Amino acid sequence: MSQIIPLVRPYLSGKEAEHVQQVLHSQKIASDGNYTKACAKLMEDRFGVCKVLMTPSCTSALEVSAQLCGLKPGDEVILPSYTFVSTANAVVLCGATPVFVDIRPDTMNLDETLIERAITSRTRAIMPVHYGGVSCDMQPIMAMAEQHGLVVIEDAAQGVNASYEGRALGSIGHLGCFSFHETKNFACGEGGALCVNDPALVERAEIIREKGTNRSRFLRGQVDKYTWVDIGGSHLPSELAMAFLYGQLEQMDEIQRIRRRIYDRYLALLQPFTDAGVLQLSVIPENCDSNYHMFKIMTDTVETRNHLLSHLRSNGIGATFHYVPLHTSPMGQKFGYSAGDLPVTEELHARLIRLPLYCDMTVSDQDRVVDVLHDYFPAVANPTRVRPHVIKRAA
Repeated sequence: MSQIIPLVRPYLSGKEAEHVQQVLHSQKIASDGNYTKACAKLMEDRFGVCKVLMTPSCTSALEVSAQLCGLKPGDEVILPSYTFVSTANAVVLCGATPVFVDIRPDTMNLDETLIERAITSRTRAIMPVHYGGVSCDMQPIMAMAEQHGLVVIEDAAQGVNASYEGRALGSIGHLGCFSFHETKNFACGEGGALCVNDPALVERAEIIREKGTNRSRFLRGQVDKYTWVDIGGSHLPSELAMAFLYGQLEQMDEIQRIRRRIYDRYLALLQPFTDAGVLQLSVIPENCDSNYHMFKIMTDTVETRNHLLSHLRSNGIGATFHYVPLHTSPMGQKFGYSAGDLPVTEELHARLIRLPLYCDMTVSDQDRVVDVLHDYFPAVANPTRVRPHVIKRAA
């Protein structure tokens, strides 16, 4: 078999090693050094965020955000079930209850038309998740939040450098959370950021991030000593990780340009499949600029999805499905949910396949992915390519 084409692969943009070497030579590798500050400043300036606080993960950023909301037992937070577990965990760790709302069929984002009916006297926040680097419809979400006095926490783990109506994701809600995990567009292995867009929340965010102390004020010379003033945690990243990340953030535009080229080529190559009615492709609404984090396809049935996924994998294509809806999980059932509660989420999750997309993906790699799809759907015309080998279809 030919070499496996992975789903994702980290991309080195050029200066990561140089920046890491500078940190090693400085012997200041713990946290909040020059590179941590440089990453935060770069994103504040580029994305129009009041204050960016770097964290060791998006999970950390979400947990700080939930604490900033003052969540307590009995409170409720509205979020999609189709998301990574960290979104819900941040709510549950505060003793609050996740209220799962169904998703839109086109973007697989939180369905803004269903939020109003989920709001109760116990609702404290809304957590829209920007799936695949495509924004939720933030205007009505922010309007509902203002009307009901709710905090909006954007889970923009996959949305760094994407935008909605010209505004960067993570800069629209009261709080925003980024991920720089190795699977993301801009990566440092493990890393994250908290975007604080409400100035009134900045000081407490710093305290929670610094283990519940006012150490940040001490380092700025605003107090003569620091002490324990609130409940907090250790939410500071390694300076080594931030040095690596800075090399990625310097090349944001180039990385995004490469990903868009691959994404657009998929759209062109797979158009015959949509014309034949055998696949649906990714959708980006006109008022959204994506960061091209992923390319997904939708089959007609779960049976087709499972067979096609097996076929792709048996031919060395690292395709995959994605999240198992949280409301159908064992923890989701503890909150009273069961299969059938969110029909759109359940149907779409069962028909989705993610195709490989990474910056150093070659034209021949992409052609090979498409050839395997053509072999599975032989009735779809493929006039521009001749498959170089016969591929056995999975049973």
